[in-house]
Amino acid sequence: MNDTFRPFFFPVTLSILLLVGVFWWGGWTAFLLALLLTVLEVTLSFDNAVVNARVLARMNEKWQQRFLTWGILFAVFFTRFVLPIFIVAISVGMGPWAVAQLAFFDAKHYGELLEGAHYAISSFGGAFLLMVSLKYFFDARKDIHWIHVIEHQLSRFGRIEAIEIGLALSLLAVLAFSLPLHAATILFSGVIGIIIFIAMQGVANSFTLSTGKAVAAGSAALFVYLNILDAAFSLDGVVGAFAITSQLPVIIVGLGIGAYFVRTLTVCLVRQKTLESLVYLEHGAHWAILGLAAAMFANLFYQVPEVITGLVGLVFVGAAYWSSLKERQKAEAVH
Repeated sequence: MNDTFRPFFFPVTLSILLLVGVFWWGGWTAFLLALLLTVLEVTLSFDNAVVNARVLARMNEKWQQRFLTWGILFAVFFTRFVLPIFIVAISVGMGPWAVAQLAFFDAKHYGELLEGAHYAISSFGGAFLLMVSLKYFFDARKDIHWIHVIEHQLSRFGRIEAIEIGLALSLLAVLAFSLPLHAATILFSGVIGIIIFIAMQGVANSFTLSTGKAVAAGSAALFVYLNILDAAFSLDGVVGAFAITSQLPVIIVGLGIGAYFVRTLTVCLVRQKTLESLVYLEHGAHWAILGLAAAMFANLFYQVPEVITGLVGLVFVGAAYWSSLKERQKAEAVH
């Protein structure tokens, strides 16, 4: 088997078994819905894989493997099931156990409650992802630029201390002022997203990943950061999944398969050193993240279709991939 495709053998096998199980449980309708959710999850999260790859490269091999094993359990069980239950519970003032019962026995009503919590979800996810993208572009040490006329100027602004925090808080204030009935939810959720990003960045950067215990401790911190990043990416997708179907097994299988493929892709990008050979791919991914953050904030005012969000990400990453190939061809021609 080709080394490129070997890491995908187990995910493909597991996906086939799960999809067969969904077909046995709910017939062709359930099968096709699960397949659709899988495609949407992979499409919407491809930029997540590229960004994760850069972080994963700083982790030792043991924690990279745990990203695929422990991490996928966290991604499917916590991010796509437990966390939304707690968000709904806080939003509507119900107990988590009561909300969990709704998820199992009245998924349609649960989906409606989850949709009602979209102010908290969009504000938290939008703020966190905005910080991820701004932190990347407002970097005074960044000397490789894809969209040079913009990125070069943004990197110069990175000399201003904590500029990304100031901009994110200012945007939250404007959004809260524009939606006074939901101002408290928007501010609280958005500030929590910013605080979590700052805390995880601080913890991850406090370790020098060189040898011994520092490697393990730093890898563990980055592991937590990656799973929080995955949560920020995925919450909006969970809400969108309930708009497609209220069948919980179908949602868990569809989103779970998609999440596993994205994580496997992330590990492959690291081990094949793809980001080193495709120099602009990471830039495109961060532009896609900025677009996703904008879409989540736009969701505060009106529903942005998942297809539009996915296309924005694919366009940025695809354009960055093409530019990277052209740049690599130029470099090879010179040598």
